[in-house]
Amino acid sequence: MKQKRDRWYLRALALMLASMAAMVTVSAAAEAGSEGDPLVTLSYLNETFLPKLLAQAGTSGSGESGFALTELSAGQSLSLSVGSEVMLRVGSAACGASSAPGLIDETTGGSLDNGGALVKNHLYMATMEGRTVKAGAGGAKLLVRGGSTLS
Repeated sequence: MKQKRDRWYLRALALMLASMAAMVTVSAAAEAGSEGDPLVTLSYLNETFLPKLLAQAGTSGSGESGFALTELSAGQSLSLSVGSEVMLRVGSAACGASSAPGLIDETTGGSLDNGGALVKNHLYMATMEGRTVKAGAGGAKLLVRGGSTLS
């Protein structure tokens, strides 16, 4: 009876030693950050990945979004290039376009035709040439990203 118990302990001990040897071998073979151990650290994300991603997107890593504040006097117009985005922050403004759609309202997914009033804090995109934003009677402050010219 004692021999059976001793054999069981020896087998358990041998199995534990074999398991430990296998774990040490696997952990030594996998280098941190390698294909075998794809650990991504926060410092890698902040110092390497994010700056590369922002450079590809055309923005800087300092938190800038590429928007510029543009102030329009009453009746002044801003001509937008294709792909430009505009957001009304202060005052009132209307869309100017020779055909539909005038501007695409990215906030709602709708469109704004010629003469339609821009809604404050909605993001609009010019998807065709000849799109303008005309300031209302009190003027307007806009955030603009992309090509634009005052007229």
